[in-house]
Amino acid sequence: MKRFVKIILCGLLVVSLAGCGKNSTVSSEKEPDAADITTEADKTDQGDKTAQEDKAANGEKEPVEIKIWHDGDEAIINSIQTSLNESLKDSKITVTFEKKAGLTDQIKLYGNDAASGPDMYFYANDSVGMFAEMGILAPVTDLIGEEAMADLLPMTVEAGTYKDKKYQLPVYFETLLFLYNKDLWKGEVPNTTEELYQYMKKNTDTAAGTYALVNQHSTAYNVSPFINGFGGYILNSDGTPGLNNAFTKDAIAYNKKFADLEADGDYNTVNTLFNDGKAAAIIGGPWLISGIKEAGINLGYKSLSDFVLPHGSRLAPYAGVQGVCVMKYAAEAKKEAISEVLKVLAGKETGSMLAKKSSCAPANTKSYDDPEVAANEMIVAMKETADTAQPMPNVPELSVMWAPTESLLAAVNKSGEDLNKAAEKYQKEALTAIADMQ
Repeated sequence: MKRFVKIILCGLLVVSLAGCGKNSTVSSEKEPDAADITTEADKTDQGDKTAQEDKAANGEKEPVEIKIWHDGDEAIINSIQTSLNESLKDSKITVTFEKKAGLTDQIKLYGNDAASGPDMYFYANDSVGMFAEMGILAPVTDLIGEEAMADLLPMTVEAGTYKDKKYQLPVYFETLLFLYNKDLWKGEVPNTTEELYQYMKKNTDTAAGTYALVNQHSTAYNVSPFINGFGGYILNSDGTPGLNNAFTKDAIAYNKKFADLEADGDYNTVNTLFNDGKAAAIIGGPWLISGIKEAGINLGYKSLSDFVLPHGSRLAPYAGVQGVCVMKYAAEAKKEAISEVLKVLAGKETGSMLAKKSSCAPANTKSYDDPEVAANEMIVAMKETADTAQPMPNVPELSVMWAPTESLLAAVNKSGEDLNKAAEKYQKEALTAIADMQ
């Protein structure tokens, strides 16, 4: 009996130990924490991160796309885009230009929108102040050093500088020139405005409809060589109009005697007179050249800065500088890529290419060392004019100054109104228009 009881107890002990072993095994397998769970998405992200780190370690760059808005000449823009992408292909940077009608209005809407706006825009310098005041631009010197801009014409750099900050990288510029028909002009083109006036008196027959020189004498841009040359101003850097400034009035009075010998000064009229061989010379810019060449004119060029005014200064036309500005959000998100784009645009190769393909006057001075560029008479004349040319004012107030200025010029040149009274009248109109902007 004792032996039987021992056998039963031993069996119960074995069963009990087996049960304990089973419970012990289950309890040792704890539930995993959320942090220990690796999803397929995590694995993908980790793989991408590792791949990026490997590329960075091997000096490889991720592809970057740069979007630039413009409303310029398609041929010029296409040349710039092709040149940029060729230069930047090893850096895996792709630049795309998009043409936008009403560019300034579009930038006002989307200039602070990283999703819908551009990374940069390509436009004339006179828009710089308006967008700088909106706080949507980054100074280009935040992205490239001053040394990258050392070879640029000072006038072109000044054009994009607002409140001592360089917001525009200049690429090329345009300005007015003295264009003449070599088959009609008699002798050498004079070097003083007084000699030019005497030539005009001698060789103009208004009754017969033939002229020595025609100009848009009541258009502010075309009268700027006289106003700036006399030390006057349409609008100064502080946004103050100068229509009643004494030097401005002296310039307008001096311009009037030329205007009396220059037909009615209408754009279409003066261009037709020159292209039809009824005028020996015209004051105009590179935008007129294609039409002049189509008319078969044997064209000559002279810089307006070659003409000396009676008091010793030279004619000083406005210059419009074309270049790029960078949106603030893009400067932060794509700094390295945009820096590379700016360096290429600032280089002499871009300037030389534009000069050869489109007869643009480069901002980079070293571009003019290219023999083919140096042989282009129009480009050389524009470069000479850059010595006295003044950049278009880039302050926001400029947008409301054209109307009162041209009303003043028309009042004096076409209606014979008293200069002093007209100057006071349109100065007040200008001040009112500026006040209404606030």
